Amino acid sequence: MSPMEELNQHEEEIMSLFWKQGELLIRDVLDRLEDPKPPYTTLASTIRNLERKGYLSHRMYGTVNIYKPIINQEAYSKRSINRLVSTFFGGSVGNFLSFMVKEKNISEKEINELQDLIDKMDKPSE
Repeated sequence: MSPMEELNQHEEEIMSLFWKQGELLIRDVLDRLEDPKPPYTTLASTIRNLERKGYLSHRMYGTVNIYKPIINQEAYSKRSINRLVSTFFGGSVGNFLSFMVKEKNISEKEINELQDLIDKMDKPSE
């Protein structure tokens, strides 16, 4: 897969609507956004940029475009986390997890769940 361009916070908010709903018209997106809503033309431009970046595609229905995601949320999340770990933690997941624990962003329960996952990965397949 070719590298995806990064999304800004506003673009991620719009993509989250597509990931939840699937196909949407620009008007549908506008209706689902919280206030203050952007002007229709600004939103249309943002959605066209998301299409240019490879996140959305469209099909014509009469005279309107219906947009749908072509990158799923899991693929985007995976790429974003990998980029974060690479950029800010020297590519070390251990450094990332250590930071999360120090910042108290990971609960003891979550640490135990991660340890269980690690233990399962270390066991040979039977």
